[in-house]
Amino acid sequence: MTRRAFLATLSAVAAASPNSPNIVLLLADDLGYGELGCQGNPQIPTPHIDSIAQSGVRFTNGYVSAPYCCPSRAGLITGRYQTRFGHELNATGKLNLAPHVGLPLTETTLASRLQSAGYRTAAIGKWHLGATEKFHPLNRGFHEFFGFLHEGHYYAPQPAVANHLRPNEPPYDDANPLLRNRQPVDEPEYFTRALAREAVAFIDRNRKKPFFLYVPFNAVHSPMQATHQDMDRFAHITDPHRRIFAAMLASLDDAVGAILKKLQSENLTKNTLVIFLSDNGGPVAELTSSNAPLRGQKGQLYEGGIRIPFLMQWPGHLPAARTHHAPVISLDLAPTILAAAKINIPKNLDGQNLLPLPTQPRPLFWRYNKSQALRLGDWKIVRQQGPREPDKPWQLFNLTQDIRESNDLAPADPAKLKELATLWETMNAQMVPPLW
Repeated sequence: MTRRAFLATLSAVAAASPNSPNIVLLLADDLGYGELGCQGNPQIPTPHIDSIAQSGVRFTNGYVSAPYCCPSRAGLITGRYQTRFGHELNATGKLNLAPHVGLPLTETTLASRLQSAGYRTAAIGKWHLGATEKFHPLNRGFHEFFGFLHEGHYYAPQPAVANHLRPNEPPYDDANPLLRNRQPVDEPEYFTRALAREAVAFIDRNRKKPFFLYVPFNAVHSPMQATHQDMDRFAHITDPHRRIFAAMLASLDDAVGAILKKLQSENLTKNTLVIFLSDNGGPVAELTSSNAPLRGQKGQLYEGGIRIPFLMQWPGHLPAARTHHAPVISLDLAPTILAAAKINIPKNLDGQNLLPLPTQPRPLFWRYNKSQALRLGDWKIVRQQGPREPDKPWQLFNLTQDIRESNDLAPADPAKLKELATLWETMNAQMVPPLW
């Protein structure tokens, strides 16, 4: 280790103290923009998740850096555009087992930075940042891990749950066991509840020291499975597909509630920064997950694929019941968390500290395969296309006036289009090709 690196590490460690805030980062999977009560959905009660908005800030223009799980998580856990280091595309099925597929070892995770500063760290849930040993969570800054390494997992054995499975449901569990640290385990409990149990136990073991608890739920990602008990709560929903989704979301809300209740019972709420968001927009047909009132869905760079529920509370440091409209992105969470922990923020991070709440516009960049987008202030350009489609022209939208992206202003305002397209090209020149 160089002298400079040693001094930097020493400085980070010295920043931690018993009074340093705890960090709880809750990540939903495939949860659409319009599904929470606080986001306007009256059909499925989500009181516990909504309480984060009531006790803190709801960002109405909250984004993730990619429209799919794997690259979105890479941006979240590093605070850097994943296209800077080649983690651009999603990994599914057997690709997860490829030795080169995972978060590059050149990148430092948020967990590693907090661990070096004296935090106790845990990842509980879905990893999806590499399934081989070198990418394992215990090698990327986490003291503890409970969950699975691939893109999905069954929630419980049949017939313990109600199912609405697709005929071609992926074999999620193949070579993808549930793990406690590195050891495979059998889990009899419905998996969302098991994650809540493990998160509560982690808080109980570490309540007297600063901790970073990352809970990447696999709910409400497919396969669609819910307990019969949760299904009974939505007997009034006649569509069985929608009813199972509602039950899955209610179970997710209960799990968040159990974690929040544990913080409260241990008198930790005031000293804990709690963040809730989804990893991308909802896949509408697959789950029924609504992105209303947005256009598009998971896998797209229209708003429905990248604009997500984004909530944050920290009593005494963030206002309560505040709705904030300035655009923010998941990349902002790493510098925000480091600032809260009084740890130096590296200059190579792409996000900004959300303490205090931002007001100045800055460009937000997206690239996924051949699809491209950029937002600056009220304006957004997007080129949504498949990998085998011919190049399409940019579309231009004013999101303040047209949240549904229904009125393409590119023909009417070529100057604004050129300004944003030039900015996208400038930022894109800083990125690298996909690693797989």
